[in-house]
Amino acid sequence: MSFSTHVLDAVTGRPAAGVRVRLERDDGQVLAEGRTDEDGRIKRWDTGGGGVRRVVFDTGAYLPETFYPEVVIAFTVTDPERHHHVPLLLSPYAYSTYRGS
Repeated sequence: MSFSTHVLDAVTGRPAAGVRVRLERDDGQVLAEGRTDEDGRIKRWDTGGGGVRRVVFDTGAYLPETFYPEVVIAFTVTDPERHHHVPLLLSPYAYSTYRGS
């Protein structure tokens, strides 16, 4: 299973650089972790396998005044050969996500 993400700051309209991101299995095992680059991206993590995954964004460190100090998005990998892209649009009082390509 390959994974990527893109975090956008909806207030500034710019990429959210330096956001800590962690990818976990449903049992909590950490598969990968890092920070978004200057374009707000984690370009590719190859972690293998299927099942439920959780991507955890440390939004409180990026937006200290946020209502959501952490955003956790759970998703199901049914085809481990397919790439999974999970973007996050972020503001202090709201967030949104979708299945990207």
